[in-house]
Amino acid sequence: MAYLLRVKRDVPLTRLLATPYMRGPEPDADRMTPPPAAGAAGEAGDVKTETAAGAPAGAADLAAARAVLATEAAALAALAERLDGRFMTALDLIGSASGRVVVTGMGKSGHVARKIAATFASTGTPALFVHPAEASHGDLGMITASDAVLALSNSGETPELADLVDYTRRFAIPLVAITGRAESTLAREADVALLLAEAPEACPMGLAPTTSTTQMLALGDALAVALLARKGFTAADFRLFHPGGRLGRKLLRVRDLMHTGAEVPLAPAGTPMDRAIIAMTAGRFGCLGLVDGAGLLVGIITDGDLRRAMSPDLLSRTAAEVMTASPRTIGAEALAAEALREMNQRRITALFVTEAGRPVGIIHVHDLLRAGVA
Repeated sequence: MAYLLRVKRDVPLTRLLATPYMRGPEPDADRMTPPPAAGAAGEAGDVKTETAAGAPAGAADLAAARAVLATEAAALAALAERLDGRFMTALDLIGSASGRVVVTGMGKSGHVARKIAATFASTGTPALFVHPAEASHGDLGMITASDAVLALSNSGETPELADLVDYTRRFAIPLVAITGRAESTLAREADVALLLAEAPEACPMGLAPTTSTTQMLALGDALAVALLARKGFTAADFRLFHPGGRLGRKLLRVRDLMHTGAEVPLAPAGTPMDRAIIAMTAGRFGCLGLVDGAGLLVGIITDGDLRRAMSPDLLSRTAAEVMTASPRTIGAEALAAEALREMNQRRITALFVTEAGRPVGIIHVHDLLRAGVA
């Protein structure tokens, strides 16, 4: 028998009464098979028949797995249909908090709450997870009056949440609940309650949190993404919180990888070719950028240009006579992936980076490979 602590406004916690809130059903042999998906009862029966007739091992396992996915998918569809003004109210409460979003929950709901907090934080809404049991032993100090609290509990009667809920009511901290019961203590005490769709748990006994936690997770994602859209959060903002991993590499910009200063191989367009070749060799990029008197990039000499211009009088010519005029360039704020695409399309290995026509850097395909962009 489990017990709940009824939370009441302005009532000392020492006076809260313990009352039973859930009696688990006895295991039933008839409920040990996952419920079939809607409209697929015949398929489930076919699987059983085929298995009994010697179908390949695992057919029943696949049927059970598909029933779970169908059950949870149906619940998510129902959840989407029932979103209403309460979702907008929750969004306003969370979005208007000048502090952080404190996400909390116990057990499986707690694991989901951790993920929701991480999603909020990575999409521009500062957030943290507070364990409800630890909150009763000092971690309430992590919650300030400028924060908003998002509490998860399918039953809405999780006893470990009592002190935390009472704390939010005592100090007028916005409280948003995600729960499966509109009449629960948590739903009544919250400023707004987001209710889960009525759907069976997908486990064979109908007890283990499965469908309910999937709904909680999806609802948390919906809140985070809706706030992201409301704030105009961009890919550039996203990269600030994801500098590592493949995602961070995809969002690198040219300015993050380009070479600048003395590393950029440049020379005046009128430079004699003997000196231009020396400057080109010292640059280590296999090319040389040529500028006019105003500092504008007017051309480029590459290994290919040298081969095409090879003749007895090559060294007596000027760089301007050999260069490829109006070379392809890229801006410093362009994504590194754009630079890679340009190199692949043009079959070149380097791009000069320009601002208002003036070279400010150079990026080589090896820089992109080292950064993992390719």
